Amino acid sequence: MIRSRSKLKRWGNSFGVLIPKEVVEKEGLREGEEVQVSITKTTDIQHLFGKYPFKNLQKQKEKMREGWGE
Repeated sequence: MIRSRSKLKRWGNSFGVLIPKEVVEKEGLREGEEVQVSITKTTDIQHLFGKYPFKNLQKQKEKMREGWGE
C-alpha cells in the first residue's frame, strides 16, 4: 500500500483525485484498471505559519511559568 496526498478537483458535478505519476509508475498502474482508494481528510497547519508573532519567545515562556513553583 502506498500513501500519497492529493487535492480534490471538480469534474462536472463530482470530485476527482489525481494520482501522482510517481505512484502510477511505482505500482505499474494502467488506464482502466481498478484501484482501491481510502479517504482521510488531512489537516494542514501551514496556513498558521507567520500568523502569530514570536518576537520575544523567552519572555513569553517566563511569563507563562510564573506561579508554577508555588
